[in-house]
Amino acid sequence: MEETADDIATRYGIDIDYENIKEEIADVENNINIGTKYLSTLLEKYGNKEVAVAAYNAGIGTVDNWISKGIIKADGSDIENIPYKETNNYVRKILKNYEIYRSIYK
Repeated sequence: MEETADDIATRYGIDIDYENIKEEIADVENNINIGTKYLSTLLEKYGNKEVAVAAYNAGIGTVDNWISKGIIKADGSDIENIPYKETNNYVRKILKNYEIYRSIYK
């Protein structure tokens, strides 16, 4: 999302052309740099990969709302309760791949 990319780039001093933000975030190097910084920010905020990955996909406001309403727990222990099908599938896929990579690259 452009707004998120702008916020992260500003926060971390990443040099991008804000007048051409769409093109800047389409650039692979910029996209990876901004995306990894954003994920790092989410991991710091939530303290676990399950909720951080959900927020990466659905947005911080959405995930904070789910937590405040008790739909999911802040510790990520019931992440299967994510109500958005797309986000639920996304988190499952990311966590599965994470475990595969972890077993390969111990």
